Amino acid sequence: MQILNAYFTPTYRNVTSTLEIIDVFTGVRESIKTFDHLIEAPEWTLDSQQLYFNSLGSIYSLHLATGSVSRLDTGFASNCNNDHVISPCQQNIAISHNVHEDGLSRIYQLPLSGGVPILLTPIGPSYLHSWSPDGKTLAYCAERNGRYDIYVIPSTGGVEKALTRDFGHNDGPEFSPCGRYIYFNSTHSGLMQIWRMEADGANPQQLTRGLANHWFPHISPDGKTLVCIAYSADDVEAHDHPANKYVQLMRMSTEGGEPEVFAELFGGQGTINVNAWAPDSRRLAFVSYALK
Repeated sequence: MQILNAYFTPTYRNVTSTLEIIDVFTGVRESIKTFDHLIEAPEWTLDSQQLYFNSLGSIYSLHLATGSVSRLDTGFASNCNNDHVISPCQQNIAISHNVHEDGLSRIYQLPLSGGVPILLTPIGPSYLHSWSPDGKTLAYCAERNGRYDIYVIPSTGGVEKALTRDFGHNDGPEFSPCGRYIYFNSTHSGLMQIWRMEADGANPQQLTRGLANHWFPHISPDGKTLVCIAYSADDVEAHDHPANKYVQLMRMSTEGGEPEVFAELFGGQGTINVNAWAPDSRRLAFVSYALK
């Protein structure tokens, strides 16, 4: 999720962005490409050949074998933020686009080959985070009546359903590969922590209990490992996930346990807003930043 002022224009931060790949279990990092402008939220294709990301309101793909970058035709959606997800069938992509009329983010779907976006969430702001493994449902964070909660909606559009109510500030929902669970982050217990609930919202269970604020749980394709990004609670408010902070990437079992740090970097907003696991369930793509 990216909270923006009304009448959004694409975010410009005076940074260079380095797209990196890391072995989650050894911590070995590889710099793939450095950009002299802001890029955010990399996501792999299932063939491991490309990474999709957003930059300055548009969606791009990088071909790993050649390093070439291509812009996706998203039609009128020129204010895309860092909440975008490729469908399980790899035929479509759902994007979060801040509309010109009121500046609020809404979710759209279009072919991965490019085309005209179709509106899925008429109410804003809505920030996409996950697509169910069967392709039928989208999970997202949305602000309704001053509260940020987890919602689901059919991937073809329809009536949204809230899965959290009176549970704190909630964000980052992601389906497990088996489709049984949705992982998310919440301030329900004070600091921002990682939680898991049934896909219908039942039986929420807290997974992390550390002294940091944990955001954006991402589940490996084999369903065994969870990674998230952690902010210092001394530096960042629990409900916030700002840019340009020293942060940690952490891993843990999807069943819970003590998170382990596997990387430290200058980043935050944009580093891993969507699921950035490689299909091999070992590597993770992310973005680190440097101030100009």
